[in-house]
Amino acid sequence: MSGPEGPVAAEQGVRECPPRTVSSSIETGDVGVRGEALEKPKSKRAKRRRGRRGRGGARQPEANAAVPKRDETGAHPRAPQSDKLYAALDLGTNNCRLLIARRAPDGFKVVDAYSRIVRLGEGLVGSGTLGDAAMARAIDALRICAEKMKRRGVTRARTIATAACRTASNGADFIARVKKETGLSLEIVSTEDEARLAVAGCAPLLDSECASALVFDIGGGSTELIWVRLEKDDAGKCRPVIGDWVSLPCGVVTLAERHGGVEVPGEVYRQMVSEVAERLVPFLDRLKQAETREGAFHLLGTSGTVTTIAGVHLGLERYDRMRVDGIWISPHDVRRVTRSLLEMDYTRRAAHPCVGQERADLVLAGCAIFEAISDAWPADRLRVADRGLREGILMSLMEADAARRRRRRRRRKSRRGAGTTTPAGAV
Repeated sequence: MSGPEGPVAAEQGVRECPPRTVSSSIETGDVGVRGEALEKPKSKRAKRRRGRRGRGGARQPEANAAVPKRDETGAHPRAPQSDKLYAALDLGTNNCRLLIARRAPDGFKVVDAYSRIVRLGEGLVGSGTLGDAAMARAIDALRICAEKMKRRGVTRARTIATAACRTASNGADFIARVKKETGLSLEIVSTEDEARLAVAGCAPLLDSECASALVFDIGGGSTELIWVRLEKDDAGKCRPVIGDWVSLPCGVVTLAERHGGVEVPGEVYRQMVSEVAERLVPFLDRLKQAETREGAFHLLGTSGTVTTIAGVHLGLERYDRMRVDGIWISPHDVRRVTRSLLEMDYTRRAAHPCVGQERADLVLAGCAIFEAISDAWPADRLRVADRGLREGILMSLMEADAARRRRRRRRRKSRRGAGTTTPAGAV
């Protein structure tokens, strides 16, 4: 759940996710985008005009160049890898988010993006089921996602659902309904898979000068914490290795529903912090026993809570992902912003350009989760990530395709080598 949504951040351009200091490939240990504007879809008429250009126009193929044959639909059977479109869809407890991108030399280039707050987990704490109104909101958003994927011509996609569908007794029925009404096949991912994807999406923002980092993703229905060791491989490249992780059954929606989010006096806020702190104790004890905190470490947060705090800290008049993603802030700045939000009533929070009405009753629950984490792991620096699961999905899909291409090339090479071998007994 990254960045404010809804009216405060209506569809914004999304940054690319190039590798910076740490490779995005994730390894597991014991538990084993600065961007440009979105690309505009090219019209068929424009494509035809370019195809008809001759003298002085587009470069024509050489006379002896092989032209790929087309299938019966008129399309080339295999598009160039650089033109292949990938999609990642994340249906969470609070948000429905889609990212469509193509591979680029330094990561990937975003082609289209969509985000809507649907509050799928609304009322889940009390009833144990997904409500009819919440499911209808989610399906409306998923229809838009399906249409975008179809219109863009996506060839590889992964569509996931997280905490709300994992815990709801009617989660499987909802998944079947989504398939029937939108054509999308949602996959309910495990907490471990969710943690891995979060790290993969944020890996470029990890500081390779540190020995380790605590990556945390404050979602709507759960909060994932992942302890990452930063190790160098034989080539000297720094890679994140997951040492341990935990998924807490509390997120901004579930915590706000239990304690209240509209009116949050200081005592209620402290109760939220205490509840989360108690849930952190077993994980904190495991890390202490493993002596994982030797050497420098930093915090890396990927969630709407963290990006909201960063936006308020920067004094933005409108949430701007380009200014938020990747910045460093201090614990002192975080506490100052949290106290300022606590002093606001609901109306003032809703009017804040980096909070907005759709998050005004959730932001303090997120601040409480964040405060409990920073109290348990005191760090000098926090890095803010407006990226996460979707970026992790895209990188994993692209890396899997690249690995398959490498295997195919090796097989072809070995077959060619075998074919030139002189048979035994030949003259």
